[in-house]
Amino acid sequence: MYQHQFHPTILRAYDIRGIIGKTLFAEDAYAIGAGFAQIIKQKLGKDHVKIAVGYDGRTSSPMLAEALVSGLVDGGAEVISIGMGPTPMLYFADITLDCDGAIQITGSHNPKDYNGFKMVAGHKSFFAGDIQTLGAMMAKGIALSSKGSHVEHEIFDDYIARLLDDAVELDGQFVWDTGNGAAGPSVRALISKLSGQHELLFEEVDGTFPNHHPDPVDPHTLAFLQEACDKIGAICGLGFDGDGDRLGVIDAKGRPVPGDILTAFLGVEFLARCPGETILFDVKSSQTAMQIITQAGGNTQLWKTGHSHMKTKMAEINCQLAGEMSGHIFIKDGYFGYDDALYVAVRVLRAMVQTKQSITQFMDSLPPSFTSPECRVPCDDEIKFDVMKHLADDAETNIGKDPNRQVITIDGIRVQDETGWWLIRASNTEACLVVRAEGVDEASLQAQIADVKQALAEQNITWDYP
Repeated sequence: MYQHQFHPTILRAYDIRGIIGKTLFAEDAYAIGAGFAQIIKQKLGKDHVKIAVGYDGRTSSPMLAEALVSGLVDGGAEVISIGMGPTPMLYFADITLDCDGAIQITGSHNPKDYNGFKMVAGHKSFFAGDIQTLGAMMAKGIALSSKGSHVEHEIFDDYIARLLDDAVELDGQFVWDTGNGAAGPSVRALISKLSGQHELLFEEVDGTFPNHHPDPVDPHTLAFLQEACDKIGAICGLGFDGDGDRLGVIDAKGRPVPGDILTAFLGVEFLARCPGETILFDVKSSQTAMQIITQAGGNTQLWKTGHSHMKTKMAEINCQLAGEMSGHIFIKDGYFGYDDALYVAVRVLRAMVQTKQSITQFMDSLPPSFTSPECRVPCDDEIKFDVMKHLADDAETNIGKDPNRQVITIDGIRVQDETGWWLIRASNTEACLVVRAEGVDEASLQAQIADVKQALAEQNITWDYP
């Protein structure tokens, strides 16, 4: 009987994630593999299961990969290792190799001392209750079988070829920034086959991230793209997070294109071919983005933030396009429906050609925007969900009585009326609350922000904005 206790902070809503040497160790990776193999067998009712494994460029990833594979093999799985690469390459392997499950070792956009595991079971996200079940199972103990196997498989060329299937003829200059993350070699291979002129920043995979934090929506990160684009007069810049599943874009004027607006840009091209379809947005998304979709003849729906939540909802409602403020964008229209920043980049370039409208022209066409950035308010992991419960109770009791205001609680609290909206939700990946607001004009935005400050102050939390 093999038993293992995980540090309670690493079993998170979307994935398993912790700090190497403090809350996450090789022993955890082994236990995850052993338990995951058994759960997949039970879920699918199979005696033999095939699991794909990949890892990102963090310095701790090879060590965790070795331990994970050992656990999977001892759990009785047939393991297919695809090596280092972006998370969407692992998703691609899961589908094209007809696997029963898949695990990517990645710390995503977190600091260099973090790492973790993103998991797929039966081509669907393995998250939330699944992760808690894994923790409980390992605490109770399982019997190991030692009947598994392990092979290595080269999937890189097939993945790049699939990305290129949707490429179009390009003209002009483009800048790409992989931030020393796992997407570097893949982006290099991709742009080497694209027409046009392409410059790649920070291509070398380096898990210490010596140039900038691997977050493509961080303003400090985007500064490198802005400078490079301005220097050569590029049409746009495209940035990637540490594991290549989130995309950040800047236009030719150096303006960041938020994830919801980028989704809307893709949605306009999609709706021209498929009118009346529903585009899914996360709760942090703006009314501006949703109005673009409505005006283009589509429908919109809000859902919980988080790649696992979004992919699950897409499958439920048969949605072809979804996007989050954070830059996770999901395309099922002509693709597989998972968040692949490299594929999204190809589709953004394709949309510009097919609509004959650059992303800069699209941004120029938008009405004035009165939105706050996505703000993070520090709040300890131990209390943030209790704080959110109190905030939700107060909102339902007080604001909910106002017939002119709507309280949406599918993920945190979103309060909206005819003048705008505000949102507070607990981050599932950081020790903070996430806050955003939008108004029909500057005065309305400031009024929404004042409401947020008051709500937080009643929970003894100060938000210094702007």
